[in-house]
Amino acid sequence: MGISKTQAFSKRQNQIAEYAKAFSHPARVAIIEHLLKKQTCICGDLVDVLPLSQSTVSQHLKELKRIGLIKGEVAGPRMCYCIDEKAWKAAGEMLNDIFALFKGCC
Repeated sequence: MGISKTQAFSKRQNQIAEYAKAFSHPARVAIIEHLLKKQTCICGDLVDVLPLSQSTVSQHLKELKRIGLIKGEVAGPRMCYCIDEKAWKAAGEMLNDIFALFKGCC
């Protein structure tokens, strides 16, 4: 979907699409699961638990941070990442709301 087409949809619809995009790659799901289990994490730790290179992990972290689901802070020579609790709650509410619209079919 081109940038100009996203303007035709509501802010909420675009945000839900961003959250869905975050979960569209198994590496990002694994990163989120790891952060939820650990509460905080250093990028190097993720490279140790995922079958991905440092640069690939960094790209996935960058995307999750761009969407707002995680936040990162400089801790000495490293970047420390964790779940952004406020954004995580908002994402959960939006996704729950859309799933709640299902009334069944047939």
